[in-house]
Amino acid sequence: MIEELYGLIHSIMTLYIWIVIIASFLSFVRPDPQNPIVQALYRLTEPAFAWIRKKMPFVMLGGMDLSPLVIIFGLQFIDILVRNLLFG
Repeated sequence: MIEELYGLIHSIMTLYIWIVIIASFLSFVRPDPQNPIVQALYRLTEPAFAWIRKKMPFVMLGGMDLSPLVIIFGLQFIDILVRNLLFG
């Protein structure tokens, strides 16, 4: 039971990490903001990006936003921590 729950949580975290990666790459390309996929990615990632920027203003370096990296590293850390707590 715990293994399946952890597997589900791990899958959701991995999916969100990929969403963050795709959204950060799209920010370099400047796609059409009316595109529904772009809007969905924006709605899924911008609240987390904004929260990180608010709590850690130093992630903005010379106009470069490093909040996606903070989110990815944070999710990876949480995933490893939960795995180690559950499975030793």
